[in-house]
Amino acid sequence: MDGLPVVLVVALGLGFAYTNGFHDAANAIATSVSSRVLTPGIAVGMASTANFLGAFFGEKVARTIGTDLIGTPTGTTALSVVAAALLAAVMWNVVTWWFGMPSSSTHALVGGLCGASVVAGLSVNWDGVLGKVVVPMVVSPLAGALAGYLSMTALLWAFRRSRRQVAARGFRYAQTASGAAMAFGHGMQDAAKSAGAITLALTAAGRHTGDDIPLWALVAAALAMSLGTYAGGWRIMRTVGQRIIRVDPPHGLAAETSASLVLYVAGLGAGVPISTTHTIAGSVLGVGATARLGAIRWAVVRDIALTWVLTWPAAALIAATLELVLRLV
Repeated sequence: MDGLPVVLVVALGLGFAYTNGFHDAANAIATSVSSRVLTPGIAVGMASTANFLGAFFGEKVARTIGTDLIGTPTGTTALSVVAAALLAAVMWNVVTWWFGMPSSSTHALVGGLCGASVVAGLSVNWDGVLGKVVVPMVVSPLAGALAGYLSMTALLWAFRRSRRQVAARGFRYAQTASGAAMAFGHGMQDAAKSAGAITLALTAAGRHTGDDIPLWALVAAALAMSLGTYAGGWRIMRTVGQRIIRVDPPHGLAAETSASLVLYVAGLGAGVPISTTHTIAGSVLGVGATARLGAIRWAVVRDIALTWVLTWPAAALIAATLELVLRLV
């Protein structure tokens, strides 16, 4: 599509951030609500605030999305690529949200960028995609599962002689903090990705140079995702917080703390865009394994894994199709 206005692509970027809010942000508070530590209303308000604040610490992640995957393309072709990728990611978010499946908005966006770029004839930095997306995509849920297992084991040992009622009260307070930390990590990762996509669109339109991320893009993406969080996301919250294992405050504390640690190491340290969804799901799985493997609902895990595998190629195919349509319009 010749002359695709950059404002439309920026709007798609904010739309992606909004769907990310009601799709992925639910994962940040799923265990807190399911363990009844927080009411849904308080949890959503806390998550929205923490998401917004976390976005300002995600510039490394935003830079990875904005400059390290498909270079620094310019022109209307590149702009249509970004538009197709964002629209494909939004479509995949809505479809998986409808079925209550926790897919990765991160991999939907990156898959969309790769699929649309191939059709448009733009170069893709496959080494960057492999090293900063594909490898972390596999490692992050495994790291979450291992950290969740170790955290829950440590809690069980540390409080093995504590009075149950006293310990339960302490766990409830602690999980409030861990839920906020998880939501902050989600903002650092996912709001930053939306800002990175917006920066990529601005670069393609010749409205931005360099590898820095405009402050207004971070603010706008953070606000859009916070609004999306207010829209809910209870379908996915039930899957993560109730259907994998039965979550109580100790389980929720261990899962959220472990997932937050993985998110912070990836985002603040390496600037690697990982999936909040897969990380918390892996942590919940690891926590559940400390009880007995039979306590884990493996059919749900299988469905989550299937969605995980399908996200990248599905988003790439949708974006490639959209790019072909845009080129014909």
